[in-house]
Amino acid sequence: MRANPAIQAAIDLTAGAAGGTACVLTGQPFDTTKVKMQTFPSMYRGLIDCIVKTYKQVGLRGFYKGTTPALVANIAENSVLFMCYGFCQQIVRGVVGLDRKAKLSDLQNAASGSVASAFAALVLCPTELVKCRLQTMHEMQLSGKITQGHNTVWSVVKSVVQKDGPLGFYHGLSSTLLREVPGYFFFFGGYELSRTFFAAERPKDQLGPIPLMVSGGFGGICLWLAVYPVDCVKSRIQVLSMSGKQAGFMGTFANILRKEGVFALYSGLKPTLIRAFPANGALFLAYEYSRKMMMEQVDAY
Repeated sequence: MRANPAIQAAIDLTAGAAGGTACVLTGQPFDTTKVKMQTFPSMYRGLIDCIVKTYKQVGLRGFYKGTTPALVANIAENSVLFMCYGFCQQIVRGVVGLDRKAKLSDLQNAASGSVASAFAALVLCPTELVKCRLQTMHEMQLSGKITQGHNTVWSVVKSVVQKDGPLGFYHGLSSTLLREVPGYFFFFGGYELSRTFFAAERPKDQLGPIPLMVSGGFGGICLWLAVYPVDCVKSRIQVLSMSGKQAGFMGTFANILRKEGVFALYSGLKPTLIRAFPANGALFLAYEYSRKMMMEQVDAY
């Protein structure tokens, strides 16, 4: 079965979708808080202030704005990511001259994940743009940057198409790539290093749920610590392009540094790190267990 690439790709894609779903359901409120603080740092004094104001102004549902596109984004991203991850692992084996079933080192797995993330970014960028805009619609109206908000996924999609055409969904693509490619090197590298630590002399496949969740959480924290300023710039570009043409990555980055200082690039880091551990722990737990279950089912036939 392992020699059949089509079945292997389908399993990786399905397991990635399961992981993406678990990630969103675990961490959505913190993701909303992160995007709000990244895009409008002057409105909030910190994490608690953002949570309190959001609850008072919009209610509990305000934390779940953008959940539908977030689910679509994460399911699409992780399906493509883990499917391409499997392909990239085979490419790395070929490049270094290993057998198809040989185990890769942690560094080689990190490189595979980094390359795979470039493909995932192409499906992630449009859905994440819709998610970020829904999450910050209230702040865009409060700041006077837009006069009329959009409260549904369809209304945001329609406004993007009417204003910028289909390519409008790719505002912030260069920033997304700059975040994903190095970020997922640290993501998969941190995850595999942590699994190696817990496994000791055992095979990694025999790890229980707690080590898997801790390893996933560690990988998520490594990702965000490495590329958080890039994600902040991406959020600004995707949200503020609602009110007019936005400068590219370097222009937006320089503008934030000049007007707000370097700490503005880390606005929202606290909820991101709080979210990273449980959300990515749930992602890898769902991915590994669903993948293992499907592999066993196929092996039985």
